[in-house]
This record gives sequence, C-alpha cells and structure tokens, in this order.
Amino acid sequence: MKELVLIMIGAVLINNVVLSQFMGICAFLGTSKQIKSAVGMGAAVIFVMFFASMVTYPVYAILERINAEYLKTVAFILVIALFVQLVEMVIKKLMPPLYKALGVYLPLITTNCAVLGAAITNVDKKYTFAKSLTNSLGTGLGFMLALVLFAGVRARIEDSDIPKTFKGVPATLIAAAIVSLSFMGFSGIV
Repeated sequence: MKELVLIMIGAVLINNVVLSQFMGICAFLGTSKQIKSAVGMGAAVIFVMFFASMVTYPVYAILERINAEYLKTVAFILVIALFVQLVEMVIKKLMPPLYKALGVYLPLITTNCAVLGAAITNVDKKYTFAKSLTNSLGTGLGFMLALVLFAGVRARIEDSDIPKTFKGVPATLIAAAIVSLSFMGFSGIV
C-alpha cells in the first residue's frame, strides 16, 4: 500500500507529466484559458488514461507472449483512440458547451503524448496491474492539477497590467515556465 501511495504522489507532484516531463503541452496551453475547460479536459484525460492503462496492460502481456513488443506503441494508440472516441461521444451528447469549449483538443487526446507516455511508463517500469492503474490515475490527476493551476494563473495574467510586447503567448510561456519551476520544489519528497 505504501508503494502505491508513493507512486501516486510521484505521478501527481514530482514527475508531473506536464510540468516536469513536458508532455501534453499542446492541450495544456490550449485548454487552460478557463478553469471550466481545464477541469473538463483534465477529467477526460483522467478517464482515458486510467481505462487505456487498464486495457493496455493485458494487451502488452499478449504482445510479449507472441514476441511482438515492438507493436506496443501502435497497439496503445489504438486503445487510446477507442477511449477518446467514447469520451468525445459522451461529452458531445451530455455537455455540448464543454464539447465546444474543448474544440479540437478533445480528439487530440488520442495523440496526447501524456496519455501514451503513462501507458509506456507502466510497461517500461514493469509495474503490476495495480501499480499501473495507480500511476495512470496519478498521472491524470497531475495533468488536471497542472491545467487547473495554470488556468488560474492565466486568469491573473489577463487582469494584470503587463507590457504590450509580453501580452498573449510570451506572458503565457513565461508563466508556464515559472509554474514548472515551482514544481521542481517537490523533487526529493519521495
């Protein structure tokens, strides 16, 4: 149990997929303009990451058994795409405003390297099924935490009086770097 807690804390804070490993930056910058869209994207990524890891674990075991481990990336992307399509249909049907707010970034979860990175990390670290699910859940929660925190930061940037040359993308990237640096303070906890 202690090991699962350490994996969870490590995935959320120390090895944060966005702020420490710099994966999923496109969705991070694209959907963190408002807290509502950040929460929606974070929830979608958590769902896809968790259930994709649940399915990719036995898929990889099959690939190992037939000596086809080299197909893991393709197989994992297909599994991820399946869950992304499911999430997209549900959000489109049940939450049209959120679907519209997420726009192109929702189907791009399929190619979000954070989701694929979690599945491959589980394989590379030879995690058990429980550890894989814990790592995936923690990675998804870390992704959502980064999105929501940064949405708050971006709201403050919009209200700030900053020089004209720094408005927009430059201020956003500088703020992202500062938020990323703040997460470096967690290294060494575990």
